[in-house]
Amino acid sequence: MKYIYLLLVSLSITFYSCGDYLDVDQYFSNMITEDTVFTKKSYTEGWLWNTYSYMNERGAEIARYNVTSFNYASDDVLYGDESIGIPPCEAYQNAQYSASNQLNEDRWGHLYEGIRQASTFIQNVDRCMELKMSEREDYRAQARFLRAYFYWMLIKQYGPVPIVPDVPQDLSLSYNELSIPRSSYDECVEYIVAELEQAASVLQPTRSSAMYGQITRGAALATRAKVLLYAASKLYNGNTELKNLVDNQGRVLINQVYSEDKWARAAAAAKDVIDLKQYELLIVPFDSATTVAPSPAAPKNPYPNGCGDIDPFESYRQCFNGEVSAAKNPEFILTRQSFAFAADLNWIAFYSVPRSLGGQNTICVTQKQVDAYYMFDGKTIDRASSDYPYKREGFTTSTNEYPFVKANVSLMYVNREPRFYGSIAYSGTVWEYLSSGPATKGGKDRKNSQCFYYKGEDGKQNSTPNEYLRTGIGVKKYYNPNDSWSNAEMQDLYQYKVEPTIRYADVLLWYAEALNELTQSYEMPSYNNQKSHHISRDISEMRYGFSRVRFRAGLPDATDAEYQDPGTFRTLLKRERQIEFFMESARYFDLRRWMDAPNEEKGPLMGLNLEMTSSKDQVQRFYEVIPVNMRKVFLPDRMYLWPIPKYELRNNAKLTQNPGWE
Repeated sequence: MKYIYLLLVSLSITFYSCGDYLDVDQYFSNMITEDTVFTKKSYTEGWLWNTYSYMNERGAEIARYNVTSFNYASDDVLYGDESIGIPPCEAYQNAQYSASNQLNEDRWGHLYEGIRQASTFIQNVDRCMELKMSEREDYRAQARFLRAYFYWMLIKQYGPVPIVPDVPQDLSLSYNELSIPRSSYDECVEYIVAELEQAASVLQPTRSSAMYGQITRGAALATRAKVLLYAASKLYNGNTELKNLVDNQGRVLINQVYSEDKWARAAAAAKDVIDLKQYELLIVPFDSATTVAPSPAAPKNPYPNGCGDIDPFESYRQCFNGEVSAAKNPEFILTRQSFAFAADLNWIAFYSVPRSLGGQNTICVTQKQVDAYYMFDGKTIDRASSDYPYKREGFTTSTNEYPFVKANVSLMYVNREPRFYGSIAYSGTVWEYLSSGPATKGGKDRKNSQCFYYKGEDGKQNSTPNEYLRTGIGVKKYYNPNDSWSNAEMQDLYQYKVEPTIRYADVLLWYAEALNELTQSYEMPSYNNQKSHHISRDISEMRYGFSRVRFRAGLPDATDAEYQDPGTFRTLLKRERQIEFFMESARYFDLRRWMDAPNEEKGPLMGLNLEMTSSKDQVQRFYEVIPVNMRKVFLPDRMYLWPIPKYELRNNAKLTQNPGWE
């Protein structure tokens, strides 16, 4: 009798939340037979739900720093720990990690366990006659997606990896026979893409609210588009700098010859998602009582041809703060849900909220990220117009002087685009805390608290020397106006949120990015070969993707001249991604796939002068831009790819390490 030992993860902390069908603990003992698992419907479904759980915790992508810290490892966001003097992200910023010290990123074994779970399910689900044939096919497609996605997470972090046999290996084989060399990056991509295409041909296009979270066709196709976009990007497409990345036989694992048709294939994959006509950016309608109207520079046509009928600020903010449930958000294509505080997006909100309101006050934004945001009319800060000027000195004098900001706020934070106010907690930000009561019995009501980050206030304090914003600039994204956190007298109350793993804004900008790189025309088949896409550098198609994101943000579209020049548009698109996907773990990987990290991640990280108080003689000096007390480097010989854990090199005799690591 063959026994299977199950690695169980308590599904009370997985990213699913809808219904008893996820509560499988009741079905499993520590050891059950394979025959038992795949003959009972409840056990079979339990195996699949357990496979999903590998996407959570160590499989999360936007999470707490000690679960995954790539969100805090680039040039836009930092995290300062509340218990130690050295920010934990400093090890990431300075390559103070190794094959023996993986920090919080040791997910190699975790993801391969998920792959094994998925493969076992795919091989055995047909044995469960209690499931209808259509259910078995759908479940198998979900498992096929999960297996492909686990491989995708591996190659995104480590580069090319071994593709293990779909059928479990014979454990009676010798150690050397069980060892598997790394496949090339292109081979990994082809395997993942084929799996996703096969899954997409079976998966349901939508799920009921009760089954929200189960993988859909759109999730498979969007993941396929992302995989192909990375494969087309500079890091993996003709990159001779990675010629030393080889397998155990010396075979080079990164294609050394640039191929433009990879961009065409990525564009066609994004078009497959667009052609589903199932997704759109989240839009909140214009409300004459509350909406801050876009600037005259933005077109007044109804969305998607303009922004005259929408509230750009709320449209962006509500996409992330839980105001709109995930099941009703038309922008979400792939999400993760979690009840684990470590991987919950409410963790980000909690660690962004000031200490005076019960938060931890330790996630901060670099001045570089602040400067990336546009002015209200879409101009950059260095080319600000006289209608919306950019000023480094001076302060607002009343609560009604400028939209979004209150009195006594630095003028460097006025006249900015709506996404700025939905993302950045500058000094003088108002935290609504609408669900809160007094901080203590008889204390001051915390609703609509304006918090400043000067020394001695919600900035640096002698009583909490390690709990402060190390740049003097905080994060507002993922915070909901109804969120509140307790001190000893209060109960935590906050809106549930899900990880926006892939959203439609991703797909639109992927489409525009891929088209921009083309010099020829291509005919590319759809994922199911039922039609053909004509793919070329068509400005009207690029505009279709790019302008929607800009209009939702209340900004004007790019100019004709900007669309016509590939280099200019490339720069524009990269900036758009930096803003639009702030705090979504995108920046770290974007800078690597573009090979921009050596320029963008070098030099000091900049913030404000945290030693200054709000006294008359010091308050303006607080806004001096100075280096953060933390070193930042990028080492091109090693920091493009994460080191493979040393224990895995010992376990697999044919496995080779990434360049620059031992």
